[in-house]
Amino acid sequence: MATVSSSPWPNPNTPPSDSDSHHRGDDAEPLDSFSSMTLTSSEDPNHNSDQIQTPSSPPATPPPSLLHLSFNQDHACFAVGTSRGFRILNCDPFREIFRRDFDRGGGVAVVEMLFRCNILAIVGGGPDPQYPPSKVMIWDDHQSRCIGELSFRSDVRSVRLRRDRIVVVLEQKIFVYNFVDLKLMHQIETIANPKGLCAVSQGGGGSMVLVCPGLQKGQVRIEHYASKRTKFVMAHDSRIACFALTQDGGLLATASSKGTLVRVFNTVDGTLRQEVRRGADRAEIYSLAFSSNAEWLAVSSDKGTVHVFGLKVNSGSQVKDTPRIAAELTRSSSSPSSSLSLFKGVLPKYFSSEWSVAQFRLVEGTQYIVAFGHQKNTVVILGMDGSFYRCQFDPVNGGEMSQLEYHNCLKPPSVF
Repeated sequence: MATVSSSPWPNPNTPPSDSDSHHRGDDAEPLDSFSSMTLTSSEDPNHNSDQIQTPSSPPATPPPSLLHLSFNQDHACFAVGTSRGFRILNCDPFREIFRRDFDRGGGVAVVEMLFRCNILAIVGGGPDPQYPPSKVMIWDDHQSRCIGELSFRSDVRSVRLRRDRIVVVLEQKIFVYNFVDLKLMHQIETIANPKGLCAVSQGGGGSMVLVCPGLQKGQVRIEHYASKRTKFVMAHDSRIACFALTQDGGLLATASSKGTLVRVFNTVDGTLRQEVRRGADRAEIYSLAFSSNAEWLAVSSDKGTVHVFGLKVNSGSQVKDTPRIAAELTRSSSSPSSSLSLFKGVLPKYFSSEWSVAQFRLVEGTQYIVAFGHQKNTVVILGMDGSFYRCQFDPVNGGEMSQLEYHNCLKPPSVF
């Protein structure tokens, strides 16, 4: 059961200057409309932060700890939740857009963006949360304040936003709200979901596709709101560890707690379209991501390697174009599975598995999330240690990706 309170606030379907919200780079002006502000108790306009400290001055504040990382819906920017507030950064070019540091408390465990507009969903967390972990605060950065909240009886695990819906994920229940008036539209019961696993498509109108864990281990539930249909898919034998949707909701990638295989399903009929192998050893899958045209799939895990797989089908068409076929043939000539193709049905399934086309190796054990960049054949990687990588892969020859840039998003903006 949830309680709702709100004050008048803008329609998310028509945010100021947000007609450019799907554009890339500097064309997207709404990001720059965020004002820079630190919410501290010091209101002295003459205060000089660079002034030399006297012996009586308080010691320098240590950097905040990182509690949350997430990309926005088109992967053009990302949100960082820290023990003192939150920050929004642009991916390409890399730069901090703004930050909100709170003087008292400040811990933010969830920051969900809505493309590039001024509306954010925030949930408190960490040892000293800014807001109760059982509340979703709707923050309007144009007004620099919360304009609405959703309160629950248990902690919020995650939030997903669309221009027309707010989706709130609890441990065993999901609530879907209308964005404009916060009216409850739907409730879904799930198996225990401590990670807050949930994905929503970003198509316009009422064509939302929502994916969440089902009521059984290894099962995913697919909600098609336009046709009012529910589809259950037994994706794995083990519990679901991670999944991702294409932007249009046509394809779903899933991984289990075993972490060796990733499966790609058609969300309409639930059929398995492709299966790829991350590796032979068990691993915890941290994130999955489709490229914008569903041509590639990226996977990150606790093994410290980001993999990129080639997909044979995309959600819009089942027929590849001629250049793509040529690239597939070139890759298959050196594919680890191609030389064993004649032995399929004789050797164990492992030996005929589809392996990744490209890889990028990172520090093992650190949690990373991944998305495809807006420049062709690029991948953006975010680490819970504050690291930011942008890499490029060869779509034909594959192999090790090349690192294009590295930054640390926890450093102060003066060093960017």
